[in-house]
Amino acid sequence: MQDSVTVHMAAPAAKIWDLVSDVTKIGRYSPETFEAEWIDGATGPAVGAKFRGHVKRNGKGPIYWTTCTVLACEPGREFGFGVGANEAKVLNVWRYRLEPNGDGTDVTESFELTKTLPLRVYWTLFGWSRGRTNRNGMRTTLERVKAEVEVAG
Repeated sequence: MQDSVTVHMAAPAAKIWDLVSDVTKIGRYSPETFEAEWIDGATGPAVGAKFRGHVKRNGKGPIYWTTCTVLACEPGREFGFGVGANEAKVLNVWRYRLEPNGDGTDVTESFELTKTLPLRVYWTLFGWSRGRTNRNGMRTTLERVKAEVEVAG
């Protein structure tokens, strides 16, 4: 009920972190979440900050808004958020981890579903398909971030 994708980027971690932690830019990168906005007074990334993302599931639909809460926020190292209105209702956790490596940074995007019975059943029945979709989406997201940070030099 989890997976990850890592892409090496020829850019410093701080520059990459600025992009992945600014949820208002997610529409540039994600094949499913086409826009997001900070809510409840939040104006940027911080643990506990909330935002909502506008999602087009599987790139086709349904289309819906989902509330997310920032769970990890370490500039240049990690940005993570839980999908759910609060920590008690988190359905899954998405993370970006950045590790300096040679001429740049290894960036890992990951997801982990909460280990509840309904999600376990869902993953047992549909995990093969959704897992592939998530892997492809993470790779697309990271390749789009890579293209932007490497062009920006």
